[in-house]
Amino acid sequence: MIDIKLMLGTDKYSFSFTTASLMVNGMVLIAESIRNNMDFNYVEILGNGKSATGKKYYAELKKRLKNLTSDEVDVLIDGDLQTQKQICFLAVCKTYGFINDFTIEVLRNKLLVFDYEITDGDYLSFFRGKMQEHDELEGLTPQTENKVKSVIFKIYEQVGIIDSIKNRMIQPQFVDSKVLETIRKDNPNWLKIFLISDTDIKRL
Repeated sequence: MIDIKLMLGTDKYSFSFTTASLMVNGMVLIAESIRNNMDFNYVEILGNGKSATGKKYYAELKKRLKNLTSDEVDVLIDGDLQTQKQICFLAVCKTYGFINDFTIEVLRNKLLVFDYEITDGDYLSFFRGKMQEHDELEGLTPQTENKVKSVIFKIYEQVGIIDSIKNRMIQPQFVDSKVLETIRKDNPNWLKIFLISDTDIKRL
C-alpha cells in the first residue's frame, strides 16, 4: 500500500488553490462535460463572461479532477450535495500537499484527542515547521500567506470540516458508505482527510 506521505511529502507545495475554493458546482459541471465528451463554456459558466477569469478557474478545477479515479468522478457527478463536497475535498487534498498535510497532521490529530478548536497558534506552528522541509514557504509574500490561510479555512467551512471560519471548531465527519468504499478502493489512507482514525480505517 502506498502511503500518502510518500506521494506528497517530498513534492513542492503548490499554492494555486488560492485561485479557487471548493467550487463544487463548477467541479461537477466540468466532470460531466468530460464524461459526456462535451465542450465546456468556461467563459460563461465559470467566468461570468470574463475569458481570463473563466480560463483560470477551469485550469485549476480540471487539475483537481485529474487526481480523482474514474469511480470517484462518477460519485462526484451522481452523488448528493454533501457527497459532492467530500469528493471535491478529496480532489483538493490530492492536489495540494499543504492542505493535505495540515488536515491530517493538525486537524485529525487534534480531533483524535478531543481538541476541537483550531487556533492561530496551531496554524503558525504547522507553517513554521514545514519551512524546514519546504523552501517554497519562505518565498511567499505576507499577502499570499494571508490568502493561503484564508482559502484553506474557507474550504474547511464549505465542506463542513469546521463549523465556521470565525469559530474554527472541528466537526466530526459522517462519510457516506459509497464515498468510503470508493476511496477505500483507491487508497484507504485518503480517508484520513476525513479525520478518521487508523483503527476505524482498518475496520472498513
